[in-house]
Parts: sequence; structure tokens; C-alpha cells
Amino acid sequence: MNPTLKSILLWFFAIIITLASAFYQKLTGPTYPLRGHAAVGGQQIKYRLIRSYDLSDDAKVTVMVPDTSVRGEIRLRRFKSLDSWQIQPMQRSGDTLIGALPHQPPAGKVMYEVTLVKGDQRVLLNDHPAVLRYTGYVPRYILIPHIFFMFMAMLFSTLAGLVVIFRGRNAYIYAWITVISVGIGGLILGPIVQKFAFDAYWTGWPFGHDLTDNKSLVAFIFWVVALLAMKKNRESKLWPIVASIVLLVVFMIPHSVLGSEIDFTKDQKIEGTK
Repeated sequence: MNPTLKSILLWFFAIIITLASAFYQKLTGPTYPLRGHAAVGGQQIKYRLIRSYDLSDDAKVTVMVPDTSVRGEIRLRRFKSLDSWQIQPMQRSGDTLIGALPHQPPAGKVMYEVTLVKGDQRVLLNDHPAVLRYTGYVPRYILIPHIFFMFMAMLFSTLAGLVVIFRGRNAYIYAWITVISVGIGGLILGPIVQKFAFDAYWTGWPFGHDLTDNKSLVAFIFWVVALLAMKKNRESKLWPIVASIVLLVVFMIPHSVLGSEIDFTKDQKIEGTK
């Protein structure tokens, strides 16, 4: 095959694989909004229940329901707590029902259910409680470069693996770009993002079990080993292929799985006890 055509095809498939894995990671993540439709009084109601909030006020849960005879309720309590469930009415503003989830410190979570009521009909929107996590605000000048470098790491890692498998060119250069991108995006900017969001630079191994931190560390270690193997032998195939697979697999783990959270039960007594 013509080397130029091969290079174009490898870049094409690397981009497709990277975009597909990033899209999958986003859709399956625990902070991605819960979306769906529900039938209330013969009308189809489209809803979007948020699961992450980074401002300093109460998180607003909104559902657009033009029928003014429909009212809404939110059933809620703090996640990992001994709290009793509370039911709060949603307020109407024009076509929208609005509920508020009480603000928590960063990493605090609130679990909630939304019910729409019309006459004798009660429709629970989410079969299982949605869990919203509060975070501190991360400045865009930190968050955007973090996302950029992590995307570059996924892209060039995939590209390097494909180049090695299909005997393309510049695998060693792509390996260097991958290591640098993971280092900057995951091990430098990642902890800074974590500090803004949860007031802790690192909650992965050996200090915790945060998979977001751990997967950056694992990917970096594998690619450093692969880079050393390629430096010793530019024709090395095993380690760059393994490293590219490892990075792809670990970064397909949804963002924020086993992430920072507050266990309110540690400082809370069961109601009615002393």
C-alpha cells in the first residue's frame, strides 16, 4: 500500500476509535445526566436529571411541563447518610417545574427521585434514585487544557499502537507525544483539577481508590515502559501494543467512577439515638 495512503488510513481509524471511546466514556459516566421520556396525562414529557453541580448554590432540577395542572415532587436525602427521606414540592415557573437540592460541600452527594402528579396519576421519572455530586468550580483555563492533553494522549496512544501493528511510520514519535500528553494532562493538570473540585491533589493509589487518578498513573507507567523498550529497539512491538491497549481500556472506564465522595454516616448518629 502507498505509504501516504496508509498514514491517512491509520490517522482516520485512530481518530474514529478515540472519538468513539471518548463518547462511550461520557455517556456511561456517573455524572452524565439521566435522560428519558414519561407519559403524564396523555402527554410525553422529556426530562434531563442532572448528576453533577459545580456552583455554590443549591442545584436546580428542572422539568419542562407546559400543562399547568401537573405538579412535581422531589424525594431526596444525602447519599451515604442516615438521613430520612424528605419530600419537597417543585415550584412552577411558566412551563417549567423547578426543584432544589440542598448544597453540599465538594464531594458531597444527594440522591433524589422526581415524581410528576396530575390528578390521581403519579409518574416516577427515574426508577432508581439519581445521585448528584457537588464539586468545586474548576476554572476553564485549567479544565480545557486538561481535557485537550488527555484527548491527545488517547489519540496518539491509539495511533502509535496502530502504526506498530500495521508497520507504519513515526511510532516512536507518537509514543513520546503520548507520554508527554499523559504526563501533562493526567499527572500535572489532573491533580490541579482535583484540587479545585475536591480540595485534594491526589486521591488515587496509594492514598485512595479514585479510578480517575489511578488510570492516569497506570497508563503513564505502561507507556514509559513502552517508550524505553522502543528506545532500546525501534522495532519493538509488544510493549507499545500492550501500552496502547491498556490506555484505551483504562480510559474507557467512565470518568469519576469510584471518585471522591463524602461518607456522612461517619459523623452522624441514627435518628432517635444519643
